[in-house]
Amino acid sequence: MAFRIHDSVVRGEIDNRVKGIVRGKIWVEGRAAPVVLKLEGNAWPDLAGCLLTFTNPQKRVPHAHLDSLEPVQRGSIGDLTASRKVRVFDLPLEEALAMIRRKEKPPEHMANCVYLEWYSVANGRVVIESADYKLTISAPEWRMTPEEDEQRASQAAAGMEGFMKQLTEAIEQQQRGQKDPEEPWNEHDYEKFLKECDARTDKYGELLDKYGDSDEAEEKIAKEMGWQRELTEEEAEEERRRIEEMNAACEAALNEPPPEPDPHREGVDWIRTEDGDLRHPLQHRCFESAVKIWQQADKLGLDKTADKDLEQFISEFQTTGAKLAGALDGIARGEGFPEATFTVAYLKRALDHLHKSQAGLEAVAPRKLLPETMIAEARKELFEIREGILRLMDEFRGRPGRNP
Repeated sequence: MAFRIHDSVVRGEIDNRVKGIVRGKIWVEGRAAPVVLKLEGNAWPDLAGCLLTFTNPQKRVPHAHLDSLEPVQRGSIGDLTASRKVRVFDLPLEEALAMIRRKEKPPEHMANCVYLEWYSVANGRVVIESADYKLTISAPEWRMTPEEDEQRASQAAAGMEGFMKQLTEAIEQQQRGQKDPEEPWNEHDYEKFLKECDARTDKYGELLDKYGDSDEAEEKIAKEMGWQRELTEEEAEEERRRIEEMNAACEAALNEPPPEPDPHREGVDWIRTEDGDLRHPLQHRCFESAVKIWQQADKLGLDKTADKDLEQFISEFQTTGAKLAGALDGIARGEGFPEATFTVAYLKRALDHLHKSQAGLEAVAPRKLLPETMIAEARKELFEIREGILRLMDEFRGRPGRNP
């Protein structure tokens, strides 16, 4: 995804007073020296020829991956403006989200937003976007002609196109050497397939982040993702037949009661939570443990995003639970066992995130950021969940072919 640093910005300056060149300095929380910009291209007409200075009056949050942000950013300008229109809530974010959860519409208004985007040789697409910054814009030293504005837009589009090309190449790299779907797949084949899914998700997320979700944006995204092309008459007929079959299957499924899990496997493949949901015992344990640790950190008054090791410990633990849900939810709901090798590949992904959580915890432990009892309990819980994942992987590896 885009390297978004707006929550970490303290202040900055963007200088486009020399045509075709953008220079700048951006001071971010957690780094003494500013990030230096040395970029080619021009801003939108509202900032072309101007010096923009800005400060962030909001609480700053150090970026989790600040260490990977190159101190000198070289590359090309994308869209750079202080007049992008966005909708802004008229009340604090938490209250607005609470209203949305209650199916209510929070009050909002249109506002100007500063949007600074560039394509870095080192970091890819970097974005600063905020309607809260305090801005000062100098008088322009030169003005952009309509022809120059067209050229600017073309250069910005070329930057996005180049960035998309890199994401497309990541997808194609994962596709190389993939087996035919009709051939037997092992866990390594499924791992490769899941990595391709990740690459596609990254590309779609970037497009959605850039263009939004309007009808026009949907068309752009569909084209870039390769979902939009001219079909031959036979392909169109096949697509119509496939859609009819899917609609018929969905209608039939709606008229059937959901499957019930095997009562003899309760406590092994599934449990029923207090809310009545069906979950795999290991996934439920992981989820509940991650929630408990989050709440304990809240009670200690810790800012979970201010310390990268603490954030890694907690967020990777939460991600482990999400990956376990992807691997085991179907089993818990009584939908049958998927391909054993696919489940092993998914469990390996959960294990990878658990190892990252353990690394975060061990980095936090010697700094006495958390009580020793909490460290000991979390270390034990992570270890036992790890053992549970390994046992499941061994179990599924012992199941030949498709499981009953």
